[in-house]
Amino acid sequence: MHASGAPQAATSSDDMTYAGESEAPMAERSYAPTGRSAIAANASSMPAPSPTTALTEDYAATNENSFHAPSKQAFSTFSIDVDTASYSNTRRFLISGHMPPTSAVRVEEFINYFSYDYADPAKDVPFAVHSETTTAPWNPKHELLRIGLQGQRIDNSELPQRNIVFLIDVSGSMSNADKLPLLREGFKMLTKTLGEEDHVSIVVYAGAAGAVLLPTSGANQDAIMGALDKLKSGGSTNGGQGIQLAYKLAEQNFDPNAINRVILASDGDFNVGMTNKDALIELVEEKRKSGVYLSVLGFGRGNLKDATMEQIADKGNGNYSYIDSAREAQKVLVDEGGSTLVTIAKDVKIQVEFNSAAVKSYRLIGYENRMLAKEDFDNDKVDAGELGPGHSVTALYEVEPKAGKGNQPMATVKLRYKRPDSQKSELLTHNISPKRGAFAQASQDMRFATSVAGFGLLLRNSKHRGTLTWRGLQAMAEDAVGNHKSEHRQEFLELIGAARKLAGPKAQLAK
Repeated sequence: MHASGAPQAATSSDDMTYAGESEAPMAERSYAPTGRSAIAANASSMPAPSPTTALTEDYAATNENSFHAPSKQAFSTFSIDVDTASYSNTRRFLISGHMPPTSAVRVEEFINYFSYDYADPAKDVPFAVHSETTTAPWNPKHELLRIGLQGQRIDNSELPQRNIVFLIDVSGSMSNADKLPLLREGFKMLTKTLGEEDHVSIVVYAGAAGAVLLPTSGANQDAIMGALDKLKSGGSTNGGQGIQLAYKLAEQNFDPNAINRVILASDGDFNVGMTNKDALIELVEEKRKSGVYLSVLGFGRGNLKDATMEQIADKGNGNYSYIDSAREAQKVLVDEGGSTLVTIAKDVKIQVEFNSAAVKSYRLIGYENRMLAKEDFDNDKVDAGELGPGHSVTALYEVEPKAGKGNQPMATVKLRYKRPDSQKSELLTHNISPKRGAFAQASQDMRFATSVAGFGLLLRNSKHRGTLTWRGLQAMAEDAVGNHKSEHRQEFLELIGAARKLAGPKAQLAK
């Protein structure tokens, strides 16, 4: 690492407009069966809504995946997705007393917000592949296929040293309490986990970009914290210039044995300089070849440019998270910091070949903006998602079985991935067992993942929701969560209750 321990000075989218958000009383929003409300815990650290009366946020519009007949289209190919921004952003809407816009709901990010009890892989491969099949609760004539990947776990003591650049938006749009102040608190949490061999730089941008802290050892906590404390917001937003400077610093201090990453924290409202989204994406695509990856943290409400930030993170070989509270900052930057900053497999693609003798039609739930052409699977030049240590990735297919299929296998799963230091992919194959059972007898994780998918279907008012209702979903989810200790799963029940209440009286009636 070429740095000393001493600090040195230094688009087209779906638009959503709504009136100023107002917090409903917590007594009206708490649905936790026991103990302190998890939503209350989040809301207590979430700043009060802005009084602005006309707010606009940008989300990429997507059409739901449709059913396909294997006799005409046997292959389903897509990139993995470990982003979680859509779920925490939706939580922010529900806590504020609003349903999210349809295009803000990406079902795969809902499912992958949670961890699952998948068995670890063998030591010579970066991840294991698992599958399970059961009856679809919203259509008893259909089945659900769950495909799960579990990344190799790495103890925190074994993580490589970190060469990180905090790239912080300090423009005027970041002045609200749920933006720069919350951002500062989150980066302080991450800083406390750093050691002597780790190094941090801080680049800020508004109308222009500048380095406020050159590479500094993680042991010098006072210098890093002091630089964060001095940050103030003001001016327009030249994100492109900031990204270029951040990459320059990261590349100057590049260590092939370290985690080399830029963490961009912003509301995504780039309004001067390089404002064209395609140009920004082209920039990060080029820079990722250097071995420096880019992750994105979204903040705030009102002018959140979700579509831009998601694409920048994806093309930068990083993750996109939305930070709605100090609690979420702790989850993303500390609890899951190892898996979100370290890459154990890159360009991970999944291709499922359905058996036309057993399957009449199938549909991938979510992953609409991760779909790939059949030919892309074997093309190592095609970019795909990255997997970190301990990360799990889950995908659900809804399948219409063919009558009289007997005990024929439903499908075969193939995966391609590259090791972090390789440009050549490796292949894994997994056969789907013909064994399937009733939903009530499915594993707890299968029933829970299905509940989360159902939550997304109802929020999107999906035409594929079948007989699912809010009342039915809440009962299904409560059974699936059971006595699980995860506070995130317990909170999920509260969010269903909040959405059910917002959906109105008609949502309580079963079909």
